[in-house]
Amino acid sequence: MEGLTDPIMRDVLTHVGRFDWCVTEFIRVTDSVLPDHIFYQYCPELRQHAKTNAGTPVHVQFLGNNPEMLAANALRAVALGAPAIDLNFGCPAKTVNRHRGGSILLDEPEVVHLLVKAVRQAVPAHIPVSAKMRLGYMDRNYTLDNAHAIEEAGAAWLTVHARTKAEGYTPPAFWDQLRPIQDALKINVIANGEIWNYQDARTCQQQSGCEDLMLGRGAVTTPDLSLCIRQHRDHACLSWAELLDLQIRFIRGPSKTEIAMLGRYKQWLGMMSKHYPEAQALWTQIKRLKKIDDAIQILCAAQQQR
Repeated sequence: MEGLTDPIMRDVLTHVGRFDWCVTEFIRVTDSVLPDHIFYQYCPELRQHAKTNAGTPVHVQFLGNNPEMLAANALRAVALGAPAIDLNFGCPAKTVNRHRGGSILLDEPEVVHLLVKAVRQAVPAHIPVSAKMRLGYMDRNYTLDNAHAIEEAGAAWLTVHARTKAEGYTPPAFWDQLRPIQDALKINVIANGEIWNYQDARTCQQQSGCEDLMLGRGAVTTPDLSLCIRQHRDHACLSWAELLDLQIRFIRGPSKTEIAMLGRYKQWLGMMSKHYPEAQALWTQIKRLKKIDDAIQILCAAQQQR
């Protein structure tokens, strides 16, 4: 998720949650092999055996439409230590789609196959290659065509967001539409979309037939969501005091500029306010701040009140 699951957020979420692995924001590939500093920018975990501080493996994700350059960049990522490569055919952003990337390629299953196959053939056999897609671009005419194209190209698994690009992120997610994919493929199918709590997770598994789930916005909004799902709990596993500790960990993380970090924190706090009344109250105090130290002071004061 571009602009949302950056290295700082991955550190926080894997520090508190239990994930089998996580995936970088997508790295855009056009007509060249990217310099190493770009790989380290998107995935600084490459400097520590491609794992977060909590030990969770990080897979490198690419987005593009040039098979030769996707293959070459995937090979470079592996040389730098990437344990797996993921290809993004799900991004619904207009700018991305306008440049023939992300979900717009779902109208061209043969191209999807070509891109996955190029990467699969380029990287060593022990390195998994996976893909993420939506049910389609403007409709679902090619859902199974794309799924088969990805499997036949050699992907190890497929993650499917249970909506088309046209449906965006508007509820509901059509989990039942994943079952034909699950039934048709031999590789593992991972379900994604509108999973906000344990009951959502359970219903998604029942309707889709998928055992494994990908958490996106739900995990950012409710940082202990993975724990709640694993423990079969609908209520929060972490106290607000523990979440305050996570917020301080986040805001003290590395960032290019103070304003960028404060903006990221405000974005996260705004998302958490959907589930935590305390976050809503905190948001009113922090939303107009311009200095990180001021925000940390408010967070520390909130800790003392718990």
